[in-house]
Amino acid sequence: MAADPQKVDSNDETEGMEEDTGDDSNIAQVFRRPDILAALQGRLNQEMIANLPAPVKRRIKALKNLQLQTAKIEAKFYEEVHQLECKYHNLYTPFYEKRGEIVCGLYEPKDDECEWTSDDEEKVSEITKDIKDKVAIEDKKENLENVSGIPDFWLTIFKNTQMLSEMIQEADEPILKHLIDVKVIFLNEPMGFVLEFHFSPNEYFSNSVLTKEYYMKCAIDDDEPFSFEAPEIYKCSGCVIDWKKGKNVTVRTVKKKQKQKSRGAVRTVTKTVQVDSFFNFFNPPRIPEDASDVDEDTQALLTSDYEIGYYIRERIVPKAVLYYTGEALEDEEYEEEEEEEDEDEEEEEEDDDDDDEGDEPAPGKKPAIKGKNAQNPDNCKNQ
Repeated sequence: MAADPQKVDSNDETEGMEEDTGDDSNIAQVFRRPDILAALQGRLNQEMIANLPAPVKRRIKALKNLQLQTAKIEAKFYEEVHQLECKYHNLYTPFYEKRGEIVCGLYEPKDDECEWTSDDEEKVSEITKDIKDKVAIEDKKENLENVSGIPDFWLTIFKNTQMLSEMIQEADEPILKHLIDVKVIFLNEPMGFVLEFHFSPNEYFSNSVLTKEYYMKCAIDDDEPFSFEAPEIYKCSGCVIDWKKGKNVTVRTVKKKQKQKSRGAVRTVTKTVQVDSFFNFFNPPRIPEDASDVDEDTQALLTSDYEIGYYIRERIVPKAVLYYTGEALEDEEYEEEEEEEDEDEEEEEEDDDDDDEGDEPAPGKKPAIKGKNAQNPDNCKNQ
């Protein structure tokens, strides 16, 4: 039976429409990519500038020179901010030193130093009463009284913090129990800072201190002078850990049997492979002399490393006790909720802009401002 030509044509048209719909969908996805949109916007801006009258172009160049001068002043501002940070860090240091002595059990605080009124005092009392009802405290009283300092202080902080807890493996925990202090050393010339991790004598390595140094720059880039926003970390270096025999948790030994084809002899080959560990933090990727040679994976690792180092410097060390108790985590969650709300509002505004494209803002009402958020003076830009 011959096919109905009309039906065949109808099916062909339907398939064609489906294909067209698919192409349109792909195009729409492409135009949703931020990098594509940015490139297109940049091209449009260039064409717009190119079509301006010569006198206007001349004035724009003058404005760029003014912009460059303000960028230089901004760089100088951040240099002075860093000098202030160095100055005030020296004022904080005696308090950090005393904190370390209390944590390690080298100093027992006096009664007046232990007076603290908490907003949650009633809640704490209720919890304490429940614990006393369920646990035989008297049986453990002697052991509790013999506790020195605050055991596992830094390990608890690291495990309480999502960014750091993700780095810690099971094999790392017994070692981190020996971590007795974390210190920050501010460097003025050249600009940067050092993180010091102090350990009590242990069976894993002979180092008493592990260090991580971060190098910062606060200068205008000749190639991209208008990219400057704040001091940025551009490099870091770790240290050599002197592992004791068989205690290196950053590697594991793999044994593999190989059979020789000609003679049939079997030999065992041993090789060492790197495994996930917190202590890989002290062995960051090396940056080649030409920074443009850094691949995407390495750059991602470095960016994450810079964020972690700056987070330890700015949050963990200054507010250690609040991360131990969890109070600082509540503040972070509150900040994250605010950021999410802001992002949701921005998305809603963008949707409204798409729906009402070309509409003017209501009289007396300012349009939404888009662009980079204001930076805190002490924020470091991660490269």
